Amino acid sequence: MQARNLFCMLTVSMLWLAGPLPAQQPAAPPSDELKAVFARMDQTASGFRSAEASFEWDQYTKAVDETDKQQGKVYFRKAGGKIEMAAHVIGPPGQTESAGPSAAEKFVLFSEGKVQLLQPSTDHLDIYGTGKSNEAVESFLVLGFGGSSRDMLKSFDVTYGGRESVGGADTDRLELDPKSEKVRSMFSHIELWIDSRGISIQQKLISPEGDYRLNKYSDIVLNQKIPESVFRLKITSKTTVETH
Repeated sequence: MQARNLFCMLTVSMLWLAGPLPAQQPAAPPSDELKAVFARMDQTASGFRSAEASFEWDQYTKAVDETDKQQGKVYFRKAGGKIEMAAHVIGPPGQTESAGPSAAEKFVLFSEGKVQLLQPSTDHLDIYGTGKSNEAVESFLVLGFGGSSRDMLKSFDVTYGGRESVGGADTDRLELDPKSEKVRSMFSHIELWIDSRGISIQQKLISPEGDYRLNKYSDIVLNQKIPESVFRLKITSKTTVETH
């Protein structure tokens, strides 16, 4: 899996493509159902300190009618007003950490204005700077995952899609249309399934070509202390480093 594809799974890739938003027409007033979902999201966002979850990321490619699946753990924390994110991609479903490093294993860290991607199988670290887009990166990272409705509405037109059950949980589905043309060129439509806590337990990002990424989260824990080691990549003097 290339670094760019992994960033897409994390929704980071669209942050660098976002650029300045065009002048917007006044949005239609949100429905009562949407207002209720926003209220839950905003309540969670106001007290958000950290989150961790297990994930399964499904990448469907329409041209070949194939789905690539990856699983792992993802972590978020707010430190000093800034958002940090770490993810451990173990590999396809069925792969376990005890099986040892595989070619599919990856560690991703967003912190201090840069994204770092470590591939243990090759002992190689890629570093990508976010530059002036850093604040936008933070807001997108917590899209439906500790972010507020205000931040969401800055970048998306949002409509209410109805009630749906996801993994046995009652959710409200939100339909997001990016305001930025550059974001739309990668993801023309995004769907979020928001649970009773105001957290997105499922996300679907659809490309103009009909490909999509389905991100499913489980075992979500909010506002518990996450070990500092989670946000530190394990590299040595032998690790090769490439800065982009």
